[in-house]
Amino acid sequence: MVRMAPLGMALQMAGPYRTTAQNLQQERAPITMAQWFDLPNNQKISDFWVIDHHTGWAYWASMLEPEAATSYLLDAAEMTNAIQETVFNGTYYYGIHVDSQLLSPDNSQDFINDGESHDPNLDYFLEGIKNNAVDEEWGNPAYDEDSAPSAFNFHLMNPGRIFTMAGEQYRYLENMGNGNHLIIRNDTIRNSSWNAQEGVLTSWFGQLDPAVQAMVQPVANSFTTGEVADGAVTFSGGTRWLPNNLGGAVAADLTQVVPGATARAFALSLADVTRLSGPGLAFSNHAQRGSSGALLGWWWLRTPAANTSAWAVRTDGHLNGTGGRTVSYPGGGVRPALILHQARN
Repeated sequence: MVRMAPLGMALQMAGPYRTTAQNLQQERAPITMAQWFDLPNNQKISDFWVIDHHTGWAYWASMLEPEAATSYLLDAAEMTNAIQETVFNGTYYYGIHVDSQLLSPDNSQDFINDGESHDPNLDYFLEGIKNNAVDEEWGNPAYDEDSAPSAFNFHLMNPGRIFTMAGEQYRYLENMGNGNHLIIRNDTIRNSSWNAQEGVLTSWFGQLDPAVQAMVQPVANSFTTGEVADGAVTFSGGTRWLPNNLGGAVAADLTQVVPGATARAFALSLADVTRLSGPGLAFSNHAQRGSSGALLGWWWLRTPAANTSAWAVRTDGHLNGTGGRTVSYPGGGVRPALILHQARN
């Protein structure tokens, strides 16, 4: 969690400097906390700055991955001609002193309990960042509060919401309607090859809490996946973001409830991930779809690529179809998904 505040402006003598890490692209211009509160809930957590005018602090509205950097809070500064001449001559540079603070989710209350008079919505804002989504109403446990299935109201969740249920942490993907909810394990099962994926999924499902298993909806006994080579796919919306030319069985392989089939865990397809990627969806940007290898890891999809390769989501969120089906690495593996049914009273 990140907050930043300009402390003052000054002209400094030119001297040594360093190159920073690559900055994330902000998805909207900085807004006030009041404007943030008025956003639709499914747009509240993403890559942009939110300014608390009570204190002057600006907060990044999503969790920051290791080695990632926020966008710049200030895009430009207007300088007089006289100042510009000294800057261009290399004598001085124009600097803005900034206090930047980073906290882990467990220590987020340090932003609240710092002796300043904050916007009254700050606590609500920070809770949304920790959960990775803002629920439609109060009534769900916090992201790290391990709870029984009966404690959750899935219809209140927005895509991307993190929650911990019966010893497993999940990401909520979407409300599929009719009381059905698509979720995915938030971490990968490491050192698992694509060829071993079905066995890994079966084993993982068999170890779930019986109360969770009882909620799982049936999906197809086997999927008609089709096959598409990595080099045959073109993308839009950013680097390897949204495939825009899928066809045939590959495009039609969308997971759905199949009455009378098998209640089980499954891997998402290339078409599933494409449909679930975009603003306000389960994977709103590259960072939400991927992760640092030390955290969630890369993950296999069920869609095969050409020859002996298969499709996967890399840690940078890129879709890639060049991984060998027999390889297994500690940096990633299988990521089980489920469709849960929860009747509303």
